[in-house]
Amino acid sequence: MLQAINEALSSEMEADKKMMVFGEDVGHFGGVFRATSGLQEKFGRDRCFNTPLTEQGIAGFANGLASNGMTAVAEIQFADYIFPAIDQIVNESAKFRYRSGNEFDVGGLTFRTPYGGGIAGGHYHSQSPEAYFTQTPGLKVVIPRNPEQAKGLLIASIRDKNPVIFFEPKRLYRASVGEVPDGDFEIELGKAEVVRQGTDITLLGWGAQMEILENAADMAAKKGISCEVIDLRTLSPWDVDTVAASVKKTGRLLINHEAPLTGGFAGEIAATIQEECFLYLESPIARVCGLDTPYPLIHEKEYMPDALKTFEAIKASVKF
Repeated sequence: MLQAINEALSSEMEADKKMMVFGEDVGHFGGVFRATSGLQEKFGRDRCFNTPLTEQGIAGFANGLASNGMTAVAEIQFADYIFPAIDQIVNESAKFRYRSGNEFDVGGLTFRTPYGGGIAGGHYHSQSPEAYFTQTPGLKVVIPRNPEQAKGLLIASIRDKNPVIFFEPKRLYRASVGEVPDGDFEIELGKAEVVRQGTDITLLGWGAQMEILENAADMAAKKGISCEVIDLRTLSPWDVDTVAASVKKTGRLLINHEAPLTGGFAGEIAATIQEECFLYLESPIARVCGLDTPYPLIHEKEYMPDALKTFEAIKASVKF
């Protein structure tokens, strides 16, 4: 996945001379995970460079660049660090177009940031804050599950005429391996993907949790339960039609995400789907999520909404 992200950034910098990549340690060092490795050497210090250690400053600088017609791709080193930048992102990036009556915008702006646990990072390097931004009109929120999706969705995010927050599942950076198309390759934002057809229950997730869902679906299949598996990919705007069509077919829905249960994006999905599919539901919509605690270090395994927890929830839903 790291190679796919790096390739997406490199190909877009070649195609768009106005594109700049910046953040903490993204220059010669290549970023803490090496996602920007080689970009400064290839495109020079004027187009790929380090910033001071100030997330609010990174976001404010990105807003300024994008408002002047540049393509700004800013890296927030960990998603946990994005909170000091919330004022700039929520009050400036998201509202730039609206407040001017579409006279000016920051449409060339993308924030990249690694999110989630699974690397023993503790409570300051493992959070999944995607839901905070889905409530902000004017932002798009995108999360890939594998290298192919990472490249296609990142290129689409950079080209999109709206500010995008691109969350990268860090535990998959080197763990997720797959074929990726060469050259120009774009995946439409706002469209979910049905990655496995099924008839008994719909499993919905995004990012690193998709592997968890597929493992749980394999476990369920051994018990004669047919799971339809959907990758949401874009959380804002999210693809209600694809999810609703699946739930009308299966009659059941389970949503899995790594963020805490309370206030997580699963609650928004559940509320919408019960409005769309109430008469089709055979059981209550299930949520398998992280715990309502700070992200733990030594109890990371217990915190994670893993395949076994998901499998148990699948059985409970089908037997309801």
